[in-house]
Amino acid sequence: MTPIREIERLPRIEGRAKMHSVFRTVFLLAAAITACTAGVLSESTPKSDSNRDLLLVVNKGDQTLGIVDPESGLQLATVPVEGTTGHEVAASPDGRTAWVPIYGNSGVGSPGTDGRTVAVIDLKSHTRIATVDLGHPARPHCAIFGPKNGRLYVTAELTRSIEVIDPNKRKVVDSIPTGEPQSHMLAISSDGNRGYTANVGAGTVSVIDLPNKRVLVVIPVSAVVQRIAISIDDRWVFTADQTKPQLAVIDTQTNKVKTWVPLPDLRFGMTPTHDGGRLLITQPASDSVLVLNLLSMKVERVIHVPADPQEIVVRPDDRIAYVSCDQSKQVVAINLSSGKIEKVIEVGAGADGLAWAAASPQ
Repeated sequence: MTPIREIERLPRIEGRAKMHSVFRTVFLLAAAITACTAGVLSESTPKSDSNRDLLLVVNKGDQTLGIVDPESGLQLATVPVEGTTGHEVAASPDGRTAWVPIYGNSGVGSPGTDGRTVAVIDLKSHTRIATVDLGHPARPHCAIFGPKNGRLYVTAELTRSIEVIDPNKRKVVDSIPTGEPQSHMLAISSDGNRGYTANVGAGTVSVIDLPNKRVLVVIPVSAVVQRIAISIDDRWVFTADQTKPQLAVIDTQTNKVKTWVPLPDLRFGMTPTHDGGRLLITQPASDSVLVLNLLSMKVERVIHVPADPQEIVVRPDDRIAYVSCDQSKQVVAINLSSGKIEKVIEVGAGADGLAWAAASPQ
């Protein structure tokens, strides 16, 4: 194309119609070039963090929160959480902040420091913007936003309670008893009315009326349990026996163990798929993830992953499950249709708690 600046050197064209035709052609070509350039720029310009979904991972060994772009598989930033040490993370419903309880430097029931704070991280600026003090040593661990009221529920092992935080005021506004020690992990029903805690050393599950702040029943399960999950339809609660390779399936109507599902190995983190059809379970001892069919209660697939898988989060479209792998400093993205690993994401030491931060509305 003749550059626009060279138009003045074109031979004189007699007649207004011919000159109009030349300028019209040049204008259309210039417009086309501009449109193509704009298209290239828009595709190559990365979205801001507020305009895309993010995967959050707690790097226990580094004492940071990793912020990952799940599409590219790159850790975009690490934010110090200013505490020793956070294990879990929750993303706010608007996708703008992450909340990391600072548990301490020990395992459940072991000697060590007793955390008492929750770090608040802004996901756009990649900075810690606040610290919520629970007011006492608590070993806060699992954090979940209520599905109806938007408040943050955080387990507090030392005080046998669930602390309730108002995310707007950034302070504790309530405390709900669990009735048992070492209430480590929490699941909440879809209507926000029932809470279920896995009480590790007690080997029990507490069923809690959250609005009325009272324990309805404590369900004996085993000598030691770990982790907890609730089915999408709220029919079943699952917790893992740590003395035998089996999964307890609790009927939420009777609040009793309905059945036991035998598994190949001791299991740990677990989460259901959004369609309600499967439960994904990590097995750290055998470096694998099990896919449990919830209709048949049978294991339908075993997927091998890097060392020491911990936690699982499933994308809202059920296409990909992300698994944190503690010893390998990685998160793997598993295609749930093929059962194959699509991406291996390099994160930080002690990769553990995961959360999905949906793109914030504009």
